[in-house]
Amino acid sequence: MSKKTEHIYLPLPRSFYERTPVQLARKLIGTLLIRIIDNRSLIARIVEVEAYGGADDPASHAYRGITERNKVMFNSGGYSYVYFTYGMHYCFNVVAGKGKRAGAVLIRAAEPIEGIDIMQRNRSKENLRDLLSGPAKLCQAFSIDKSFNGIPLDTPSLYLSKNTELKTQKIKTTSRIGIREALDKKWRFLDPENEFVSVGVKSS
Repeated sequence: MSKKTEHIYLPLPRSFYERTPVQLARKLIGTLLIRIIDNRSLIARIVEVEAYGGADDPASHAYRGITERNKVMFNSGGYSYVYFTYGMHYCFNVVAGKGKRAGAVLIRAAEPIEGIDIMQRNRSKENLRDLLSGPAKLCQAFSIDKSFNGIPLDTPSLYLSKNTELKTQKIKTTSRIGIREALDKKWRFLDPENEFVSVGVKSS
């Protein structure tokens, strides 16, 4: 069992998300992702993200305009965008902006803090470094699926919170992973000193 939460974690205000995807991506490094399952808190510190735009970003789902799949990306900031990929994985994104342009930030990796036993059970993995070191792993560990697509991120079951214990934060930028276009955009942001970033990032 994980140690009982000693802090009260409040959801970030909707105004926090009303930034461009790149601006929001930087701000999300170090924040806390919180999921409540059966009155248990799953908490992780976000250590790696990728920003995705709209018509300005050929690598984005929203590049060619609004569709049934990507319509959440055209909302104002502060909503969850969850999509299914490769026929087996979910990916969790945070919608950015004020609703005038599409944009979202993919949560790529996080450092497990609380509720680790539940994450391990959900992932069928014991290795802490392997629990949340990738977007599909994170969704599996946190039991995030398509039912979370489009929900506001100030709900009790899934939200982001300020990390009051974080004093300083180093951030490294690189090209995004697994894309073939817009490789010139350094829109991947991560904590270069954190061991929970996704595989291979330290050599990029």
